[in-house]
Amino acid sequence: MNLSDLKPPKGAKHAKKRVGRGYGSGSGVTSGRGDKGQKSRSGYHRKRGFEGGQMPLHRRLPKRGFFNLFRVDYAVVNLDTLDERFEAGTEVTPELLRELGIVRSRTKLIKVLGRGEINTKLHVRAHKFSRTAVEKITASGGKIEVVVRGGAGGVAADVEGEGPTDSPETLPVEGTGGADEAAVSRVASVAPDDDAGTDASSGEGADGDEGTEVES
Repeated sequence: MNLSDLKPPKGAKHAKKRVGRGYGSGSGVTSGRGDKGQKSRSGYHRKRGFEGGQMPLHRRLPKRGFFNLFRVDYAVVNLDTLDERFEAGTEVTPELLRELGIVRSRTKLIKVLGRGEINTKLHVRAHKFSRTAVEKITASGGKIEVVVRGGAGGVAADVEGEGPTDSPETLPVEGTGGADEAAVSRVASVAPDDDAGTDASSGEGADGDEGTEVES
């Protein structure tokens, strides 16, 4: 066999149909488009779902519910899976779950649910935990850690039915060092001056005749 023996299979190639080449060709005059009508004109385009003017199917069917643009879709991991796949003392992270193929999505947040039992002491890091999962992990001697999503301005969605893990008062301030502690102490040391408020409201200040003298 050589290159000159190669040829395409039968029916793979055929001549292009030539229209508008006279009566004898079978596709002359109207070129196979018929006499009149919208589809015989150039530039015709049929809109997707168009049914000739009658009510289209996507409008005839009843609608129910709505689509929540702010829904957070989680990849679910259960306790029986963690107990089966990991040894005691392992730190289970979202990166490790994706690396082992337990979570296939690269973009979804991870939620741990409480199906099954866990007898292995694990340190589990995830974006959200169910209340049952938290109780079972801590009962087995393990520890949970909520991964904050969204960077510095993110909110930790931790245990179902509870608020964020860290309140604004307990969140650390990055890059300030001891400056934030000094600022807090200064703010705490400043108290409202009742006497100054009284003098200001009555129009009698430190320069007034009846001003109170301050002993040095």
